[in-house]
Amino acid sequence: MDENLGKFIADFGTLARLAQAGLELVKGGDELLRTLTDHLGAAAQDLSVVVEEIAPHRLVDLDILLEAMAGGDPDNRLVGIGGGEQRNHMSLGDIIQQSLIFPNFPLSQPDYTNLAVGPDEQRQAVALGLRLFTYASSPVAVLQREAKPKFGRQFAALEVLAARPSVAADFLANVRREMEHRSVFKGQIIALSISDFGPSVGGVTFVRRPELSDSDVILPDGLLSRVENHTLGIARQADVLRAHGQHLKRGLLLYGPPGTGKTHTVRYLLSQSEGTTAVLLSGGSLARISEAAKTARALAPSIVVLEDCDLIAEDRSFGHGPQPLLFEVLDAMDGLDNDSDVAFVLTTNRVDMLERALAQRPGRVDLAVEIPLPSEHERTELLRLYSRGLAFSPSALESATARTAGTTASFAKELVRRSVVAASLAAEDPADAHLAAAVDQLMADGEALTRSLLGTNADPGERGPGGQPGFPGPYPAPYGSMMRYGASYRPVEGA
Repeated sequence: MDENLGKFIADFGTLARLAQAGLELVKGGDELLRTLTDHLGAAAQDLSVVVEEIAPHRLVDLDILLEAMAGGDPDNRLVGIGGGEQRNHMSLGDIIQQSLIFPNFPLSQPDYTNLAVGPDEQRQAVALGLRLFTYASSPVAVLQREAKPKFGRQFAALEVLAARPSVAADFLANVRREMEHRSVFKGQIIALSISDFGPSVGGVTFVRRPELSDSDVILPDGLLSRVENHTLGIARQADVLRAHGQHLKRGLLLYGPPGTGKTHTVRYLLSQSEGTTAVLLSGGSLARISEAAKTARALAPSIVVLEDCDLIAEDRSFGHGPQPLLFEVLDAMDGLDNDSDVAFVLTTNRVDMLERALAQRPGRVDLAVEIPLPSEHERTELLRLYSRGLAFSPSALESATARTAGTTASFAKELVRRSVVAASLAAEDPADAHLAAAVDQLMADGEALTRSLLGTNADPGERGPGGQPGFPGPYPAPYGSMMRYGASYRPVEGA
């Protein structure tokens, strides 16, 4: 025999013995197959597995529902599946068939993942676990999995095994019905996001509901009540409107220069809508509009907020066809039933761009409201609002107001902040001199870029859209994001 061949045979034999020794270390490798067969009363390998995909962010809802359904059987069990990383690459059907040849799947403890159920609450949900219980007097086995994009699994999933196919079908139909209207998101404010793996696997973040009163919002007389009546007043009179055959879905467009208070107005609406589900979208997450509309319809009464829609007026990057993404937004609005108590609130800094798109899809937005640059009286009120608790005199506030014509609400807030910062650096209490110095600083020629970022983009004497001073359009590109809501964020699904 050739020496090299003999060495190869010897090495191969050693490798085979090592592999066999490794197999012997897997104690109870056929435990999963035996457990399934015993529980179902039929050979597990002869039964069909029925799979139901679940949106990744609904895993926490699924976990709560399955725990309740399984809890109806006092003898229910929740077990995990051993076998290392290979279980993440295989379906339940594959695992069962593999167990016939290579019994490497013992039972173990379930895997869990920590998920938010509110701004300050968490729940340990099953990430990979097998529930064994009786449903409709028939034994079922339900494997619950979280989404794992790195393994190519974009959705969470249920994999159901039952001795009778009709039982599995009825069980999944019941799950779908219950999840349609039962959710930890109902009555909450949530922000949708996208991940590096694409819009379909984005996460959900709970946002703490703002606490604002109408005195915290400085707008022209009657404007705030007009916005509130259209967005929230219709919901409050939903029964009356339905009785008279009037539809409830509605669209509101808030437009105007950056920094004038569009987002602040939205925050006020959210603060006044306790018990209403709110879905927030901005930037790339607008690609999830169809999912947002579906969620809003199921968890109504709802508000869907779409920030800076001008960004997607001509953007086709996230769409599935030749039309701009904004058209998909408008189509999603149009697809809701007339009795759906859902309000869409859109904001834009570039109404000129958005108007062209809306004209091609008429009827989706039924009220457009301009949030203008504040008048002199409103600038004074803004300074009073942001300087609560500070010892600025009325004359100092009036002087600052007179010198800051054409500026925004954001500018007024920054003006007060700079006054306080300057006073603290000088180890002094904020006083009129600090306010006057802050005005000098921010209105200086060298601060033109800062004023632009705060929404003031021109000399006070110039006029802009709608006759507003100090803003010679077009409106500059937006600079904010959903973080402008200033809320506490806790991820539900990691993006």
